[in-house]
Amino acid sequence: MSFLYAKDTISGQSARAYATINGSVELMFYAKKFEAKVKKNKKEIKTLGKRGTQNKANGFSGTGSMTIYYTTSLFRKMMLEYTKNGVDVYFDVQVTNEDPSSSIGQQVTTVKNINLDEITIAAFDVESEAMEEEVTFTFDDWDMPTEFSAPTLG
Repeated sequence: MSFLYAKDTISGQSARAYATINGSVELMFYAKKFEAKVKKNKKEIKTLGKRGTQNKANGFSGTGSMTIYYTTSLFRKMMLEYTKNGVDVYFDVQVTNEDPSSSIGQQVTTVKNINLDEITIAAFDVESEAMEEEVTFTFDDWDMPTEFSAPTLG
């Protein structure tokens, strides 16, 4: 029976993330967690000859969130520009997952046209050793130019 070597699991600390905002590339060193999900939009279809309701995909929606250390004003500035001037900002984030001890190589995913939903504009917590904030977003496109290779099985 084959098994996955523990060394082929990917350490989250080995990831790299870059945001491209208005043509500038920013290393997202302040990010603690990033997650983008795609959900299919489906339409229920009823047909003659089948009692059950079938489903047909007719698009998708992209949502996500990131937990960041409370060390950057970047996202607050973007939201301030929208709330004061109506100028909304869309940006891309490229995530590279690569663990040097793993045999599966790297996966590069680009989440495109990210648009912020909600951000924290001010916060404090006297009991926090390292303040964090949650940033939620939507997106409408993504690519995966590089994918993991199959692991070496034991």
